[in-house]
Amino acid sequence: MASKKPVKFYLGDWIEMKKPHPCGGREWEVMRVGMDFRLKCLTCGRMILIPRTKLEKGFKKIIKSDFSEALE
Repeated sequence: MASKKPVKFYLGDWIEMKKPHPCGGREWEVMRVGMDFRLKCLTCGRMILIPRTKLEKGFKKIIKSDFSEALE
């Protein structure tokens, strides 16, 4: 059984999620990485703490990253 390659997230990355935030925004900035992630909504500025498993399930794509390997 082939396992899915884990996505590497870095501080400052902008990501797009599958489901929108209640304000309507789908874009988030990664403020903290680890087992839990702190994300900041780029539309309203609200910050949330989300477990890695939930983030990886709801993650759609990386919009902007300072690391070239993250966009590959």
